[in-house]
Amino acid sequence: MELKIDLKDIDFQQLVECSLNAIWVIGEEGKILYCNKACLELLKLSSAQEILYKNLYVFLPYDIHDICKERLKGVLEKEEAIELFEAKMIRNDGKVIDVEVRTVPYYFKDKVLAQVIIQDITQRKITERLLKDREKLASIGQIAAGIAHEIKNPLTSVKGFLQLLKESHPHRYLETMETELEQAFDTLDNFLQVSKPNLQDEPFIPVNLCKELTSLLSLFQQRLYNVQIEIDLKDSERKVMGKRNLFLKAFFNLIKNALEAIQDKGKIRIEHYYKDEYIHIKVSDTGVGIPEDELKMLGTPFFSNKSDGTGLGLTQVFTTVHEHAGNISIQSTIGKGTSFHIQLPVH
Repeated sequence: MELKIDLKDIDFQQLVECSLNAIWVIGEEGKILYCNKACLELLKLSSAQEILYKNLYVFLPYDIHDICKERLKGVLEKEEAIELFEAKMIRNDGKVIDVEVRTVPYYFKDKVLAQVIIQDITQRKITERLLKDREKLASIGQIAAGIAHEIKNPLTSVKGFLQLLKESHPHRYLETMETELEQAFDTLDNFLQVSKPNLQDEPFIPVNLCKELTSLLSLFQQRLYNVQIEIDLKDSERKVMGKRNLFLKAFFNLIKNALEAIQDKGKIRIEHYYKDEYIHIKVSDTGVGIPEDELKMLGTPFFSNKSDGTGLGLTQVFTTVHEHAGNISIQSTIGKGTSFHIQLPVH
């Protein structure tokens, strides 16, 4: 017998309470009168008592308070629905998340309240940023191969004539010119390598990153006299499939950058652990930090906050992580330090 459900028999409270989207009912001055289970999960709250009858602006960044008050006023006084828009919210643990919000009038007895429907889109925004980064690196790679070859051809001719000139008319300035020319060749080779990593024929093999990180640290022994190293390597038996030499170069660049960020004494912390099908590696330092407006530029060739830097080291790091289907995120505070968090899938 076919099941038929009458509208009057539907338990709408159960539907709302078990909704995958977080739902609020908001009263005057932003007071939260109701929230469902998804809302508690979204904001990392353990019970409704932690949110009910509080002001919604407690969970919103200060810079969007005014526009939210204006929109809420439109719902409560003019009974206007607010179309879907993106915003940010502050969880109970202090983390800021990205959300999509839609607000509509909710009629309760003789009052007009606001029903707010919230969807967490943090992971989607992260994925969008990663895709943009990968598209940027891919575009750079297509341009880089052509530029590198076009520049190397005339430089090769210059190098040949310079060697002939040295033989016929030796001069100390010619030695300096040759040194600078070799440095230009090295920069072009690095640019081509980080922009086109697939040109390398190195095979994918199981790589024990714990072992490789430990061996890399031995290369910096002479520079660690004023820097404390903290190592926390868990799940050391876990391996990732990848190009070992690319990994070595990437983590060498990260550790080298961490050391250079520490001007006097400081600390570098290296972590390795397995979680949610990913190997996580964190390289953190107590160095000078990176301004917020420069963070989004990291990984771009020839962008560097060091006077003698080319930015190609971090470009190689980003390219290697992306080639291995991984993710990379950066947190930094001026005067306190920087942390690079890399996630690599375990196949």
